Amino acid sequence: MAISWVAPRVVRQTRGVDLVGDLRRLGVAPGDVVMPHASLRAVGARAEAVIAALDEAVGPAGTLLMTIGARDDWAWVNQRPGGERAALLAAADPFDAATTPSDPEIGVLAEVFRRTPGTVVSDHPEGRFGARGARAAELIADVPWDDYYGAGSPLARLVEWGGKVLRMGADIDTVTLIHHAEYLATVPGKRRVCRMRRVRTAGGPVLRTVECLDDSDGIVDYPGPDYFGVILESYLATGAARRGRVGNAPSELLDARAVVEFAAGWMTEHFAGENPS
Repeated sequence: MAISWVAPRVVRQTRGVDLVGDLRRLGVAPGDVVMPHASLRAVGARAEAVIAALDEAVGPAGTLLMTIGARDDWAWVNQRPGGERAALLAAADPFDAATTPSDPEIGVLAEVFRRTPGTVVSDHPEGRFGARGARAAELIADVPWDDYYGAGSPLARLVEWGGKVLRMGADIDTVTLIHHAEYLATVPGKRRVCRMRRVRTAGGPVLRTVECLDDSDGIVDYPGPDYFGVILESYLATGAARRGRVGNAPSELLDARAVVEFAAGWMTEHFAGENPS
C-alpha cells in the first residue's frame, strides 16, 4: 500500500558528494533489483538523499527492497510461557501495516523509506518489508505467514530475480538475506520459535501466532560473534563483491544468489554437529 507522506526535497549531490555517481561506479545499474543496508552516519548523508540517489541509480525500471520490521513494544510477551501470552497481549496496540512505524533498531533509513511516497509495505508484523519501483508490489506480495523468510518470501524473490545486496557502511552482521539461507542450509534440528502478535484486521484486532526459524537468537547455539557477521566476512574474503565508496562509506555490492549459496553452504558445513537430531 502506498503511504501518504511528503518527503523533503532532496538533490542528487549532498555536500559535494555525488551519491548517484558513487552508486553507478560501484555497479548499481538501471533496472536492478537492489536491497540496501546503510549507516547514514558512515555515508554522511540524510536518509532522504540516500533514497533519492538509490531511486535514480536503479531508474524507473528498477526496484528497491528494504527490511523495515515493525515497532513492537510488546515483544517481551513472547519471552513468557505460551499459555500466558494471550492475556498479556489483550491491551497491546495491534500491528497495522499502514501505520505501525518501522523497528527502531533497524534505523532511521528504514522509517524514512517506509514513509516516502511510492513505497509499498508488506502486511506481516514480523517479516515486514518495504519496496519501491517497477516491481515493488509483486516483490512483497503474499508474504508467507509462517516461515516468512523462506520459500515464497521477498528474499526468495530477490534471489530468483537476480537481485543484489548493497552495503553502505552497514554493520557486518546486518545482511537480512542470510535469513533465507538458514532455510536452505542442511542443518539437523534447526531451532524454531512460535510468537503471538495482535494484528489489526477489517473485523477488528485479532491474535495470531507465527511459526518460523529462530531469527532472533539463531537456528543453532553458535559460540563467538554473531554468525551472520562471520559468514559475510568469509564471503567478502573470496573477493566476490564489488567494492567502492558511497559518500564517505566503504561499500560493497553483492550478488544475492551467490551470497545465499555461500551462506547455506557455510552453515551446512559448520553447523552439522551443533544440533544433533
